[in-house]
Amino acid sequence: MLIKDNIARIEERIQRACERSGRKREEVRLMAVSKFESMDAIKDAYRAGIRLFGESRVQEAKAKFSTIPDDIKDIELHCIGSLQRNKVKGAIQLFSCIQSVDRDELLAELALQCKKADMTMEVLLELHTGEDSKTGYPDFESLARAAEQAMAYPQITLKGLMTMAPFTHDVSQIRESFRTLAEAQRFLQQRFPELSLEILSMGMSNDFEIAIEEGSTLLRIGTALFKGDGQ
Repeated sequence: MLIKDNIARIEERIQRACERSGRKREEVRLMAVSKFESMDAIKDAYRAGIRLFGESRVQEAKAKFSTIPDDIKDIELHCIGSLQRNKVKGAIQLFSCIQSVDRDELLAELALQCKKADMTMEVLLELHTGEDSKTGYPDFESLARAAEQAMAYPQITLKGLMTMAPFTHDVSQIRESFRTLAEAQRFLQQRFPELSLEILSMGMSNDFEIAIEEGSTLLRIGTALFKGDGQ
């Protein structure tokens, strides 16, 4: 099946999930997780309407995107993988948003490198909500401290939160993971009214419809988009 057909099927499922939950389709952005994918596949996704792409590794992203072809100049690229401090300098030259900020040391390094480069960077704070993933802040209070730290850096713009649900067929566990992130958003907005935190990045190929029902505003879909969902 062609990538454009995969995207069309995903769009239908997104639309139905939005209708079930009383949401508008434009409230939810679709990201193509392009790690391991070729530039030809990325161009196919682009031609099918995708403009937001996610990569996990700085070196791989640099190899593909450091010189963006003229025919896909208007793409937006986010870092969605675990980012090591020694990769930050390269990351800020490639990505417009770091979604996977999972520790205070990374925030500090991002601010330092952005200051040196005289630039700003959008970030999401990652909350650990599933046992499959060991990354992310462990609880709401650590998130609050990180948010306060981010607000103290002029180079950092905190845009929201992200999480990875456990990889399981237990829908209740997945739903609880997403509800926890939405609750964390409300917690931080009450603590810091000046923050908008409009992005909730949650939902992947196997669980994005549940994520929409629980308030996701950004879906990270790779397998179902590039390979097909098998349905």
